[in-house]
Amino acid sequence: MKASQLILGTQRENPADAEIASHQLMIRAGLIRQVSSGIYNWLPIGKKVLHKVENIIRNGMDSSGAQEILMPMVQPASLWEKSGRIDQYGQELLIFFDRHENKFCLGPTHEEIITDLCKNLLTSYKQLPVTLYQIQTKFRDEIRPRFGVMRSREFIMKDAYSFDLNKTGLDESYSLMKEAYIKIFKNLGLDYRIVKADSGAIGGSDSEEFHVLADSGEDLLAFSDKSDYAINAELLTELQEGQDPLSLEGKPSPDGKGVLKLKKGIEVGHIFKLGTKYSEVLNLRIQGEDQDIYPEMGCYGIGASRIVAAAIEQNHDEKGIVWPESLAPFKVALVEVNSKNNQKVKEKCEEIYALLRENNVDTLWDDRDKRPGVKFADMEVIGIPLTIIIGERTIESGHIEIKKRQDEKPELVSHQDLLSIILS
Repeated sequence: MKASQLILGTQRENPADAEIASHQLMIRAGLIRQVSSGIYNWLPIGKKVLHKVENIIRNGMDSSGAQEILMPMVQPASLWEKSGRIDQYGQELLIFFDRHENKFCLGPTHEEIITDLCKNLLTSYKQLPVTLYQIQTKFRDEIRPRFGVMRSREFIMKDAYSFDLNKTGLDESYSLMKEAYIKIFKNLGLDYRIVKADSGAIGGSDSEEFHVLADSGEDLLAFSDKSDYAINAELLTELQEGQDPLSLEGKPSPDGKGVLKLKKGIEVGHIFKLGTKYSEVLNLRIQGEDQDIYPEMGCYGIGASRIVAAAIEQNHDEKGIVWPESLAPFKVALVEVNSKNNQKVKEKCEEIYALLRENNVDTLWDDRDKRPGVKFADMEVIGIPLTIIIGERTIESGHIEIKKRQDEKPELVSHQDLLSIILS
């Protein structure tokens, strides 16, 4: 892609209302633009990153055997009345009437509608177990939207729902989905922890949260440095008679392995065992071997748009975003310097750009008529992992300058070594 043809949308200054790094940088790097409080447009750079997040999630879900569907954002309010959650959600649930005075809501989640859908799809125990998922826009009318897409009213989420014959089957589906999540977060390239959680308004029994570690997180996590043990520090403090959570640092881990470390976390995933809460109240009955049964359900969510923000909170510096390679909008930035006065610079850029495209290297060629400082600043705030710099000096030396995003200075490499370095 040539930068001269791309709607880049970068800006120099932080927006006045942006409190945290991810909100500031998503605006400055041209990922998003606000439409209204808690509602955002995704610009081309942001959409590329979001698409990568969604594809990693989708690949993980498909590999687990889950099947993708798409349910409507607009839901009959009658389903929420049957489940009793219309009162639980209160004003967070945006309710409206169509021209025929039918009552609808914008879905913040889809337990009711998936259960209603499966009343016609699932008729026999022989169809179980099955897990269905979607990646879709949702809406929750937050009273105080803040932090950009971290706590917005409209958001993009992957939600999955499993259906099983009995509790043993639910345990197996839950474990399978937990393993799928572990692979997804590994492929996202993020440092995260899994913690025990409260089921809240979703309901059900067991639930766990997936937290990306970041200083701006709203939850304080306590986890072992030698095992997978992790818990919300507030919960652990309550168990230990009201200690200050910060006093837990360095204490022996409750599982007997290692000592506790404390870090802030951003919740980006949540998995639940719902049991028969929704299948009973919405009367989803399936023919069993001996009698009709209410299937045991599980629910599994990942905030796709929130992951973009959480990744930035975990990976940034004073110059801008430092993406994990798996999420970067482009792998390489090709920056031409002062090409107006030197045709050889333009020709060398064309040669390298063609080489990278032939080898399927996603490249942003900054061919704009801008000062070098502006180009470098834009590439750094966007967070592209590698920058190739072509100017008069490199042409004369017979080498190419290449700079990693986190490095201070570029290094000179030969033309012959360029591709192997990029592909390594």
